[in-house]
Formats: sequence, structure tokens, C-alpha cells
Amino acid sequence: MPNLVNRLLSTEYDSVLGKSEGVIICTLGGVKVPEFERLRRELAKENVRLRMVRGSLLRRAMAERGFESSPEMLAGTIGIATGSIEGTLHAAKVLTSPEVKKIGKLQLRGAIFDGTLMGPADAALLAGLPDKRTLRARLLACLSGPGRSLVTLLNAVPSSTVRVLQARVDAAPKSPENPTEGTAPAA
Repeated sequence: MPNLVNRLLSTEYDSVLGKSEGVIICTLGGVKVPEFERLRRELAKENVRLRMVRGSLLRRAMAERGFESSPEMLAGTIGIATGSIEGTLHAAKVLTSPEVKKIGKLQLRGAIFDGTLMGPADAALLAGLPDKRTLRARLLACLSGPGRSLVTLLNAVPSSTVRVLQARVDAAPKSPENPTEGTAPAA
């Protein structure tokens, strides 16, 4: 019976690795159920699924996909967060957030991102990558910057002229008999 269960789990892990665009591998030893559920809810906001897995079966599924993992990567109680590329970035941010670090029981062990197996240091660097919305905003700022500068430059000449004329009008002496005198420059 255990062989059947192991084969079913191995098949499930293989399909999860095949369907997911990104996978974060982390330790879950010592994480209590309320903390684990809170993490799952936070990750579910971006359609990321966090689950506990058997390290030996995950190692086999990764080997079938062409990923050679080190024994340290899959030692102990292991969890994987799977989802899209955006979801994987979100998972890396959540799993390296100060609240999770405060718990102190969860460590990143690696990641599979864009078809590449990464170690713990590279997996932690995923948290610093911007998401798609941030990249779009930065690209828009780069594209609109030169146009905005050109409009500001073209607007500077008429606005400077208007300010000089207004300063002259304000500086012109006004006579008490004719208050409109001196308000317009002589042509």
C-alpha cells in the first residue's frame, strides 16, 4: 500500500512541477498550524499554493524534470509554494518578509524559476524583483519622461514672458487720479 501512495504522490508532484511556472522550496519545521494557515491565506491572494511535501518524492520528481537538488535542499520538513511567475515573486516576498523572519522557523532552501534551479541565496533575491505592474509603471515613466521634459521646455518661454510682463505691470507707478495708468506697458 505505501508504494501506491508514494507513486500517487510522486505523480502529483511531477504534475505540479510541470504546471507551475515557479516553485519556492522552503523548510516548515517548527511552523505551527495557525502560522502555516496565515501564510497559506496570504499566498492564496496571488493564486499561490503552499503545501507540505515529502523530500524524497520531490527529489525524484525534480530529477525527472532534469533538476538535480542537493541533499541539504530537501532535508527536513519541506514545503513548496507553487504558482505563476508573478505568484512566485509574491511568495518570495511573503516568505522573506519581516513578519515571517520573526517567526524564525521558515527558511528558503531554493527555487525553480523560469526553468532554472536556484539555491537559497538566489531564491531570496527573487523577493527584490519587481512585479509586472511595477515594471510597467517604470517603463511608462521612462517613455513619458522625454515628452514631459519637451513640454516643460516649450512651456517655459511663454510662461517666462508672461511673468516678466506681470512684473513690469506690478512695478509701474500708479497715479492717484488715474488708477489704470501704468498698468499696461507702453508700446
